[in-house]
Amino acid sequence: MSNVEVLSWPFDNGSLNKINNKEQFLNYPVIYILNGNKEAYIGETVYFKNRMKAHIKNPDRKNIERINLINHEQFNRSATFHLETKLINYFLGDEKYKLQNKSKTANDFTHNYYNKPFYDQEIFEELWKKLHEQKLVNNERHVIENKDIFKLSPFKELSLEQIELKDKVLEFCEKRVKEEHGEYGSLLVIEGEAGVGKSVVLSSIFNTIQARTTEQSSNLYDTENYLVVNHEEMFKTYKGIAKQVKHLKGKHFAKPTPLINQLQKAEKKADVIFVDEAHLLLTKPDTYNNFYGENQLEELLKLAKVVVIIYDQDQVLKLKSLWGAATLTELERKSAYKERYELTNQFRMQANDDVINWINHFKQKQLKQLPKDENYEFKVFEYMKDMHEEIKEKNKKHGLSRVVSTFDYLHKKDGGTYYVKESNGEYELAWNTTSAKYTWAEKPETVQEAGSIYTIQGFDLNYVGVVLGPSVQYDTAKDEIVIDTSLYMDKGAYTGMDGIENVNEAKEKIVLNSINILMKRGIKGLYIYASNEALRNKLLEYQKAGE
Repeated sequence: MSNVEVLSWPFDNGSLNKINNKEQFLNYPVIYILNGNKEAYIGETVYFKNRMKAHIKNPDRKNIERINLINHEQFNRSATFHLETKLINYFLGDEKYKLQNKSKTANDFTHNYYNKPFYDQEIFEELWKKLHEQKLVNNERHVIENKDIFKLSPFKELSLEQIELKDKVLEFCEKRVKEEHGEYGSLLVIEGEAGVGKSVVLSSIFNTIQARTTEQSSNLYDTENYLVVNHEEMFKTYKGIAKQVKHLKGKHFAKPTPLINQLQKAEKKADVIFVDEAHLLLTKPDTYNNFYGENQLEELLKLAKVVVIIYDQDQVLKLKSLWGAATLTELERKSAYKERYELTNQFRMQANDDVINWINHFKQKQLKQLPKDENYEFKVFEYMKDMHEEIKEKNKKHGLSRVVSTFDYLHKKDGGTYYVKESNGEYELAWNTTSAKYTWAEKPETVQEAGSIYTIQGFDLNYVGVVLGPSVQYDTAKDEIVIDTSLYMDKGAYTGMDGIENVNEAKEKIVLNSINILMKRGIKGLYIYASNEALRNKLLEYQKAGE
């Protein structure tokens, strides 16, 4: 018999007056969901009736129609607080309601508590089934957990390191936005490699910043702020989140060139501009895309009082976006005030240090013995077809498992279908398709395809199958990986060579960066197929030796 109880009443004082004052939940930790036709608010309290009376008086709850109280005989304050946070994230991913909640701050951090796994797994599973049965939610949990909008939720429970960063950024913005600036605004740089949770923190920070624009006590009251990302797939995800969260508006998410041109034309400054994936900003003019400045970050610094960027030099994918330490240092020197912060804890990959280090060595063109990890599946394949079949099986079981490839195969933006091909020519996969609405990996049919770096950067997969194309080779005599940059087919990656001293080294870095990103997509496992025979044989040799 279920121990989770969900009680429901109309959202009015008459309903509260009818509740018997002897009800055991009145002075007991509970969770509640307030919902109308399109909006919802989720909370937890020990003083249920008093809290509901306050909500009924709150004009922000004018679109609410029902009170849904969630009760369990083993609830305690730590458990209800934790489950409240979890429900908010799942409701965002469910996309049935627009959420009226604000992002949590450091004061709301959920600490570990007694028997947390019981509440986190068993109780929440039972609760979600009840909500699904009562049609308060549309989707089962596993569907939500594979959505990008869920993974980038601004309500995600943050780690202590992420909470510390969020506090620093909020303090930086509150202080610097009111200061007098010269030509350039203040700059905060957040560094961290793929998978350390940079975008999750940024999503949480931006939602809190936008909530503070409505609070007269904040220096951010009535400010005009933007979140910028030069990545089509991530841009779609952020816009999707904006549709589900009360304090976010689609117009506050932008790509860098249109925002720069918009602000310049209006001759105005924004207050705070956040930049996700700042390593994708242009560092050269690009007249084809209507950018005529020398550096997009420099232009943004001129157009905002505060700029906060997420940056990883190992994720640069184009020469015209090639960042060097000297370039960033020079822009920091020009800024009115500067700070740096680094995130270090890996969150995406459920892998040990041996796996991470193996990928990092590969990025340095060093091929090491294959790592072992009982909790992370690392596997090399002799045939691309076999790898694809395995990925399809993982997708049936876990969802969100895909094949991706280095950009070593012809692709044109002409509406035609292009293919990633096995080295023997006997197997091929359509690749690098795009979607107007959903991110590539969320389209069910893309399990039959291969994605490119541009369809997957910044996103998670459960299992990733990486095709290392013809440009990624192995020199048996030197025992090292060789990158033949002439075989890398992303010709747009090589535009903007002017002013680069060692062009081939720069091209090589672009290819190696893309490999590093692709290999770090998988939460539960990484599969590899190498097109180059020498590299494939060496990988298979290492795999056999480790069996």
